[in-house]
Amino acid sequence: MSGSCAASGEEVGSRQRPQDDFSGLSPYERKRLKNISENANFFASLQLSESAARLREMIKKRQPPKSKRKKPKKRENETGCRRSMRLLKVDPSGVSLPAPAPQPTLVVDANPLLPPGPLEMTPENRDDNNELFKEFLQTWTEMSKTSTVDTENKLSSIKSYKGNLSDMAITEDTVNKVTQGPVSSMALHPSETRTLVAVGAKSGQIGLWDLTQHPKEDGIYVFHPHSEPVSCLYFSPANPANILSLSYDGTLRCGDFSRAIFEEVYRNERSSFSSFDFLAEDASTLIVGHWDGSISLVDRRTPGTSYEKLVQSALNKIRTVHVHPVYRQYFIAAGLRDAHIYDTRHLKPRGSQPLISLTEHTKSIASAYFSPMTGNRVVTTCADCKLRIFDSSCLSSQVPLLTTIRHNTFTGRWLTRFQAVWDPKQEDCVIVGSMDYPRRIEIFHETGKGVHSFFGGEYLASVCSINAMHPNRYILAGGNSSGKIHVFMN
Repeated sequence: MSGSCAASGEEVGSRQRPQDDFSGLSPYERKRLKNISENANFFASLQLSESAARLREMIKKRQPPKSKRKKPKKRENETGCRRSMRLLKVDPSGVSLPAPAPQPTLVVDANPLLPPGPLEMTPENRDDNNELFKEFLQTWTEMSKTSTVDTENKLSSIKSYKGNLSDMAITEDTVNKVTQGPVSSMALHPSETRTLVAVGAKSGQIGLWDLTQHPKEDGIYVFHPHSEPVSCLYFSPANPANILSLSYDGTLRCGDFSRAIFEEVYRNERSSFSSFDFLAEDASTLIVGHWDGSISLVDRRTPGTSYEKLVQSALNKIRTVHVHPVYRQYFIAAGLRDAHIYDTRHLKPRGSQPLISLTEHTKSIASAYFSPMTGNRVVTTCADCKLRIFDSSCLSSQVPLLTTIRHNTFTGRWLTRFQAVWDPKQEDCVIVGSMDYPRRIEIFHETGKGVHSFFGGEYLASVCSINAMHPNRYILAGGNSSGKIHVFMN
């Protein structure tokens, strides 16, 4: 529109319209045309188009050509930034330093194996020259000599049994911390006169506690014959002055109080042990279960070293092994999901097949044990929160499931797993810890009925995963996951 206006203005400016051309226009139109004519004449007098053209030519001529900027050259005598000579790996004179020799990688074993052979029985919590320790060893030796008399086990009536259990109590003097770390195994000495508790710990320690000593701390002696958890602990049935201990570290040792040493009974550095039991009543032959599912038959009668026969079971893992109390050629092994009963006379180096398999479990098994007098029952502890009682009175056929006891066995990762064990005096009753509040230790009959619950009030405020009953007396010891032992006795 501005172009047309300018053109109109130029035309009006070049020649004057005749007067009669405005005769037909209104006063507004005539005034508008007059303003257009005046504006056009004014802009034409300024000559803006010619000035803009000249200005563009001048700018184009004066624009310098584009060129890359060259970096200034560094002067040779110019001093640069200071840098660390140590980082440049040169000495003060400027000579390059030699490359440092590679440092060997230091691998520290958290649980180094203890040396083979016998270990001196030196208490960690006592002075080596402590007279109390010498008296302690003498007491255990003398007491073991008087404990070799066999006591006939007779099954008491449930009514009488309950009455004896009700008389058992716990006091401040029967609770004490014996080892560092969780209790993983426990045994009670068969003495009729003194109360002696042996404790195996996850740290590899073995703690001995004589409850007849006062103050109670004077009766505790702690040793370290293993480098990994002590999962199995038994007093020798032939000589109660000896205590045999098995550890994950692949060693089985015998603590001899008369000589104050821990002898090495069996060692296998290529495998990790889980459990053991005595094949012979005189403790001359043993059966050892390995975590990888293999089994060792160990004969201690070989002079100098034990004879070993290694066989492979049908289980991928073995948690516990237990020998039949009457027919000692049979033993039961608890695996991941199944428990197998084997005959030692038919074991093979490869592909040993079980005589009977107990396959009723839905989750991992913690333990499996024959009843202590006749072996007519088997109790298993399973992670599916059930205790199972099997009828093992006839091993030539299937072992039927008799009873299922619903029991919370889920201890989690921080507590030692429960293991239900038979009372050695009462073979139709089992003992097991409990997760219930208030804390307790429970006894069940093989029919599944509750027999007795041990409450300790302020003296039993934790879960006792591992428990052991005296073979002849009414004494019960329970161990928790901090090394504390709780003893109920009448």
